[in-house]
Amino acid sequence: MRVAIVSSEAAPFAKSGGLADMVGSLAAALGRRGLDVTLVLPAYRCVLARSDVAATGMAFPVPAAGGIEQVEVLEGVGGEGAAARFVRVDRFFDRDGLYGQGGTDYTDNADRFACFARAALALLARVDPPDVLHGHDWQTGLAVAYLRLQPERYPSLTSTRTLFTVHNVGYQGLFDAGVFPRLQVDSAHYWPNFEFYGNISYLKAGLSLADRLTTVSPSYAEEVKTAEQGCGLDGVFRARAGDLAGIMNGADYRVWDPDADAFIARRYSAAAPEGKHDCKRDLQQRLDLPPVDAPLAGMVARLVDQKGLDVLAGALDALLSRDMQIAVLGTGDRRHEQALTGFAERHSGRLAVRIGFDEELAHVIEAGSDLFLMPSRYEPSGLNQLYSLRYGTIPVVRATGGLRDSVVPCDPATGEGTGFLFGDYASEALVGAVDRALDCYRRPDAWRRLMANAMAQDFSVDRAAAQYAALYAQLVDRTD
Repeated sequence: MRVAIVSSEAAPFAKSGGLADMVGSLAAALGRRGLDVTLVLPAYRCVLARSDVAATGMAFPVPAAGGIEQVEVLEGVGGEGAAARFVRVDRFFDRDGLYGQGGTDYTDNADRFACFARAALALLARVDPPDVLHGHDWQTGLAVAYLRLQPERYPSLTSTRTLFTVHNVGYQGLFDAGVFPRLQVDSAHYWPNFEFYGNISYLKAGLSLADRLTTVSPSYAEEVKTAEQGCGLDGVFRARAGDLAGIMNGADYRVWDPDADAFIARRYSAAAPEGKHDCKRDLQQRLDLPPVDAPLAGMVARLVDQKGLDVLAGALDALLSRDMQIAVLGTGDRRHEQALTGFAERHSGRLAVRIGFDEELAHVIEAGSDLFLMPSRYEPSGLNQLYSLRYGTIPVVRATGGLRDSVVPCDPATGEGTGFLFGDYASEALVGAVDRALDCYRRPDAWRRLMANAMAQDFSVDRAAAQYAALYAQLVDRTD
């Protein structure tokens, strides 16, 4: 089966967050299952700088921004031999940021990703046409839409089926309705497939026109059908409920496994967990925290409202009055960065905050922490709780989306469970969950059992790939 995975980012080529990790690892896992996988990505500046990306000599024009753009095609190799092809339009993609800079989106993102959609389809029409086109998030919504609405432009793709995965419905690709004429789509499709409260939504276009839809966890597939979590698109999700499934994201254990992690001070495993103590000391040293045996809670996240930064801020004084340390790594909204930095200055030696993106330190925090905090307002899937389980770092999470699907509440009476959950989106609820975790930490036998439970979980990306492969097969077998 030939599958084209079209995405605005994928590790190791271009990354701004968890989308890249999921797409890159999924492509590799599908390749291991014997599928013929091609990744299609924009040729960003970070891609052009790579030594393992080369020109193919293929070039063609595509409509873009009301005119015509010349597209060049580059190629590289993804994980497990998956082919990677990049559409090069320097005017749109030869920039420092993927979507914007300094916390501000590029003003021409509507034209950039419309061009990407056209270029991706034109490329796929010129090479081996895929059986399935798998698009990810709003940046690829138009690829799905163009294929459905303008099949005459891509005659070799008429049998290609489409799957559209929503990673976060909060990011919808919303643009002024004045953009619509530049998309060169018949106006009859404006209201049913694009219009969104006076604007247009690239995400809505993908949701409305793909053959099948997925979200990145089973719980999130239910949540997006509600007014509370559907972000205005809940009616679209309800209308397409029969075509919607939730597939839990998976962790790439080739990258995230304490038994093979090159970034951490000492490797360890469920069978030999002693090295975790050395990892904790290493983390404390790196972050200028005293080398004490008090429990250490880590957090690695985008510092945005979705991740529960207001709940964390409201809980920090109470948490830091406990006998514990906290380590935070992330970047995002300036107000959250400043607030956390202020807390760290007032609680020196108890709270360490590092602003920025640091892959090595993220691994060090996962390995060196005892607890991992995820007080998310909503969490479509989450990956860090999956990494934490593997590292024996006990998750303390809000019971939402993929967090609810992957963390089993600890039952002190039976010793079952893998972490601690709380329901209310409130600082007091987070503090209560941490207090339950600290109580367990004070009982070494119970804590060791909890760590063993967590490290025994299997949330491998290979498991997710098997579910996607089965869905692709269903799509190809459909005759409607």
